[in-house]
Amino acid sequence: MKNTMLDHEKQIRDYERTIAQLKEQNKVNGIWTDEEIVKLENKLEKLKHQVYSHLTPWERVMICRHAQRPRSVDYIKNLCESFTEIFGDRLFRDDHSIVTGLAMIGGKKFVIIAQEKGCDTDSRLFRNFGMPHPEGYRKALRAMKLAEKFHLPVLSFLDTPGAYPGLTAEERGQGVAIATNLLEMARLKTPVIIVLIGEGCSGGALGMGVGDIVGMLEHAYYSVISPEGCASILWHDAAKNEIAAEALRMHAEDLLEFGVIDKIIEEPQGGAHHNPKVVYENVKKFILKERERLTKIPLDELLESRYQKFRKLGAISIAETSQ
Repeated sequence: MKNTMLDHEKQIRDYERTIAQLKEQNKVNGIWTDEEIVKLENKLEKLKHQVYSHLTPWERVMICRHAQRPRSVDYIKNLCESFTEIFGDRLFRDDHSIVTGLAMIGGKKFVIIAQEKGCDTDSRLFRNFGMPHPEGYRKALRAMKLAEKFHLPVLSFLDTPGAYPGLTAEERGQGVAIATNLLEMARLKTPVIIVLIGEGCSGGALGMGVGDIVGMLEHAYYSVISPEGCASILWHDAAKNEIAAEALRMHAEDLLEFGVIDKIIEEPQGGAHHNPKVVYENVKKFILKERERLTKIPLDELLESRYQKFRKLGAISIAETSQ
């Protein structure tokens, strides 16, 4: 796939091309010394640090939506020693935007439920751009109930712009399907590990996001609505998405402060698409560490802790004022 350059990376790409051209010229003429080339490369690293350490919330959204950002199927392929996929919800049909199955990671057994967007035109159409129908949530629930029956931890990868909002989804009970998952995940008698790898929009993400530990990649975002949707509602102008992205405070460091997530998983400089292997390794370490910790907690304590974790979300305290 051709590399897609983001606006904030143009200066970096120009600098990289210049250095590459100078190295090619040096093979013929030898005008530039090795020391001069090294100085230019050091300047490039400083430029990268300057650009990537001062990203705006909207620029981070663009990183999160990058065409080459690893998807759920990439994590499954690179993390699992084995994976046996489960299809269908046993009621209507198979929802291709949800991938479920039995997996082995680091020699440990899991049941995986994952939201999948696709990586090119054909696969995005096949996956419905990662927007699940009701049967997708029921399929995920079916897999989770298998995990509970066989005492296997659930691993959920979140990456969706939201549940499918079309008429057919509403006719088949989209809201009920999501609400049922929220209830069932809250009381599922097995450890549940959530990893937010990309977009996490609204109930579409939360319908597979109730768990004991929530890890979030550095440049993912988690919000009740997309920046464009927020801008359209508040200002009737989707072009104000940059303002909305900042106001929503939907990135990892904000959500960690609010207690919405529990752990920030680091990405390589510039985003996961720059070095996916690093991200796979970081995610794998997080999953295996949390699996070991959660499986040692008594089940009644685990369920109560999970309930309290989500019960407290959105809680506010009102300071007493003197009359």
